[in-house]
Order: sequence, then C-alpha cells, then structure tokens
Amino acid sequence: MKGLVPAAILAASLLWVTSPTLADEVGCVTTAWKILGANHKVCVDAFHDPKVRGVTCHVSQARTGGVSGSLGLAEDPSQFSLSCRQTGPILLPAKLPKTETVFSEDTSILFKETRVLRMWDSANRTLVYLAISRKLIEGAPASSLSTVPVMPWGRP
Repeated sequence: MKGLVPAAILAASLLWVTSPTLADEVGCVTTAWKILGANHKVCVDAFHDPKVRGVTCHVSQARTGGVSGSLGLAEDPSQFSLSCRQTGPILLPAKLPKTETVFSEDTSILFKETRVLRMWDSANRTLVYLAISRKLIEGAPASSLSTVPVMPWGRP
C-alpha cells in the first residue's frame, strides 16, 4: 500500500504537467435561482494558449446548479461560446502542430467535457480555435469558433 501513494502522486503530477491549460475564472452570472444548492449560472473563464504567446481566449459555459450541481454530480449543458484575441506580440513556435488541444474542462462526472482545439491555417496565417462538446450524441455536437490572424503588434 505504501508504494501506491507515491505512484499516485507521480501519476497526478504527470497528468497536471501534460494536461491542457487551466483557466482563470473571470466571473459568473446567475441565470436561474435554486432553493436548494447553487444557482444555475453562466461563467466566463480566460486562458492563454500554452504554446502561442500573445493569444488569450475567453470561454463562457452554462453550469448546472441545484443539489446535484453543488455536489459535482450534475451534467452541465453543452452551451458555450468562445472568443480568442491577440493580446500581445504573437510568437509562433518553430513546430506548431496542425491541430492541438489547448483547453479542456469536464462538464459532467463521466464522459463529457468542453474542449478547445487550436488549428493552424497556414495559407491565411490564422490561428483557428474551435470549442466542442466531447459527448456521444446524435447529430452534430455543439461547437463555437474564433480566429486570430497572426499580425504585427504595436507600432511599426
């Protein structure tokens, strides 16, 4: 049993180091009051692209309240919006993957998350950010798109 504790700590550390960026909560707005537990709300989080300096994204997501939401057992709806902007000089790494996950957040206790992927449109020198819901559903999953053209920053 003693050997399992250090192994679990190591595994958690590796997961944290290799996982996509964590977001900072900008704020939340209540959308429906609940008598018991937290209110339903929409929250806005900000995160920086972990490999492309100079880009900041904001994602808004619906969060389920009530008793199950307060206990972390509720499934949040697949309702979100994404906006990414240049917030400083953009520095592209030498080798930028064509598609890469830059942010993810669980929206239910099992099998559902909001994920933001970065794509590089080299023909138009544009970073494309796509937010999707990762849940097996019929039809098209929810999605939101934002683009950031790579341009000079500041005065010439």
